[in-house]
Amino acid sequence: MRESIGDRIARLRLRREHTQESLAAAAGVSVDVVRKLEQNQRLTARLSTLNALSGALDVETSMLIGQPTTFESAGDRDPRPSLLALRQAVTPVSELLDDEIAVADGESPSVVDLRDALRSTEVIRREGKLSEIATVLPRLISDARSAAREHAGADRAAAFAVLAEAYQVAATTLAAPGKEDAAYTAIERAGVAARNSDDPQLEVIGMSTLSWIFSKQGRIDDAQRVAQATAGKIEPSLTKTPLIDVALWGILLLRAASAAVRAERRDTAAELLRLANAAAARIGTDRMDYATPFGPTNAGVATVNAFVEMDRPEQALTEARRITGLDNLPPTWQARHYVDRALAHIDLANDDHATRAMLKAEQTAPEWMRYHATSHRVVADMVSRKRRPSTPLLALAGRLQLGVG
Repeated sequence: MRESIGDRIARLRLRREHTQESLAAAAGVSVDVVRKLEQNQRLTARLSTLNALSGALDVETSMLIGQPTTFESAGDRDPRPSLLALRQAVTPVSELLDDEIAVADGESPSVVDLRDALRSTEVIRREGKLSEIATVLPRLISDARSAAREHAGADRAAAFAVLAEAYQVAATTLAAPGKEDAAYTAIERAGVAARNSDDPQLEVIGMSTLSWIFSKQGRIDDAQRVAQATAGKIEPSLTKTPLIDVALWGILLLRAASAAVRAERRDTAAELLRLANAAAARIGTDRMDYATPFGPTNAGVATVNAFVEMDRPEQALTEARRITGLDNLPPTWQARHYVDRALAHIDLANDDHATRAMLKAEQTAPEWMRYHATSHRVVADMVSRKRRPSTPLLALAGRLQLGVG
């Protein structure tokens, strides 16, 4: 096995001059949890526990989890995916030196071309093909920035709208391999572009992405505050407001609920989920706005996730059986839901069902699985607990490069 969560906790604990007891006290968790993780008797824990431990150790949760830190090539295609290229696109040195290269008249990308490129990028993003995004996104950001600089009037505002969305995609892409600080920079730039655009709703969806980034950083209180405060500012009338506004409100409520669950504010989380489900019922069908789904299916999936995080596996699986429109969600959302099902089955000692759920997640979004830290933890834990892991489980561990055999 490569370095486990427990190995990292022990190393960071000693660096911070904590005993197991003092770390447990600082994090507000049981010392037995710390001991079992460090002894590799447990290879995973609830995200709320990992967030608490990372906070006490003063590191980002992604560092504790040990998720992949770069993108793999998707074959022999050229150019290779590059986090450096994406960083350079988000923070180009040309802006610091004030030497942006001007384009000749008529050569700056048209708004139509930019929108087409953005839609293509969002399709790739929903399918979880992160290496492809890292390959094409720098060009889109550069083109959109060029267009915003060269165009005027309505075309300039439209170019800024594309640029804002491209920065948001960059933020989620950078956060996947644990580059949350770079993701934060991208979402800041998305906000600036949104304010120069012709679409005021871009700032709203940007705050949803910011909430998610804060959660990835372990800043759970900030994640809830950002999402809940923004939701409060745009709270709609469920009988009169356009459906897109209801959907954006619902997306923010789900972000806030997720953070509240991880902060173990269960009453608050339950109320936020109730409101989100009411918004979903008002819409009646599943929508996709700004590459983000919302509707009855996504509200149901979020409820399952909440039950899993609250250690209520029976309720999680009961709620999962009620979901009928899973195919309406993007592959990455579907795959995350199958991981939640696997976690619930593990809590109920149904490892065969858990294995099938993890295999279904991989089948749905295979590349996404390679960068999803929770999936790695789940599979590693399942392998370590079984004296004779099944062949499919071992094969899955091999494809995730977990170093088991």
